[in-house]
Amino acid sequence: MDQNTQGATVPTKGHVGGRLSKDRYILQQLVTKDFKLRYRRSILGVVWSVLNPLLMMIIMSFVFQYFLRSNLEHYSLYLIVGNITFALMNDATNGGLRSIIDASSLLKKVKVDRWVFPVQKVFSAAVNFAFSLIAVAIVMVFDGVMPTIHVLWFVVGLVLVMLFSIGIGLFIGALAVFFRDMIHLWSVVLTAWTYLTPIFWDLSLLTNSNAPRIVVWIVKANPMYNYLEIMRSAFVYQNNPSVTVLALAAIWAVIALVIGIAVFKKTEHKFILYI
Repeated sequence: MDQNTQGATVPTKGHVGGRLSKDRYILQQLVTKDFKLRYRRSILGVVWSVLNPLLMMIIMSFVFQYFLRSNLEHYSLYLIVGNITFALMNDATNGGLRSIIDASSLLKKVKVDRWVFPVQKVFSAAVNFAFSLIAVAIVMVFDGVMPTIHVLWFVVGLVLVMLFSIGIGLFIGALAVFFRDMIHLWSVVLTAWTYLTPIFWDLSLLTNSNAPRIVVWIVKANPMYNYLEIMRSAFVYQNNPSVTVLALAAIWAVIALVIGIAVFKKTEHKFILYI
C-alpha cells in the first residue's frame, strides 16, 4: 500500500482527534490561500465582492424591470439576494468540481483526507458570500427596507445551501477524476439551472401565463428555488418561510450529502490512479 493510500485509511480511535485537528488546520489554510489568490494583484481587492453584485443588480434591474415589466416590490433587493445566493452554490460546486484534480500534487505528497478539498471550496465561496451581504445591506438602505427579526432566517438558508453544495461538490468532484467530460457537462447544467431558477423573474410569470402545472411544480421542487425563498424571506419579504419550502430545502441538502458522501467514499481510494 502506497503512502497516499495509507493516508486515506480510517484512523484508529486514539488518532481521531489529532486527525480532525489536522484536517481542520489544512481546511483553514486552504480557505485563506483561496481568499488571497482571488484578490491577488487586484487594486480594489475584496471591494469587488461588494461591487460585483451591485453592478450586476443595476444592469439586470434595468433590463428585466423594464423589458419584462416586473412589478415586484423591492425588485432590486429581490434580484441581488437571488443572485448572490445562486452564485454561492455556483462558485462552491464549480470549485469542488476540480478540487481533487487541482490538488493532485499535494495528495501525492501529504497524508490528508481527500474530502477536505471539495469542502474547502464551499467555505471559500461562503466567505465571498459574506462580503456580498454588504451589497445587500446597501440595497436595503436604498430601497428603504429595514431588517426585522426575520433576517436571522438567512443563517438557516446559508447553512442549508452550504450543506447542499458540499454534497454536490463531493459528488461531481469524484466523478470529474474519472470522467473529465464532467467539467464541461457541469457548465451546461449550471446554465440550464440558472434559467430554471427564479433569480431575475418571479414565479407569478408562470402562474399568470397559465403554464402547465408540471412546469410550476418542477420550479418549486428545484432546490435553489427553495434556498432563494428562505433568503428572500429573511431580506425581502420580512416573514417566515413556509414549512414546505423549509422541508424541501432540508430534504435536498440531506439527499445531496448522502449521495455525495457515498460516491466520494466509494471512489476515493482510486483517485491516485487517475490524477
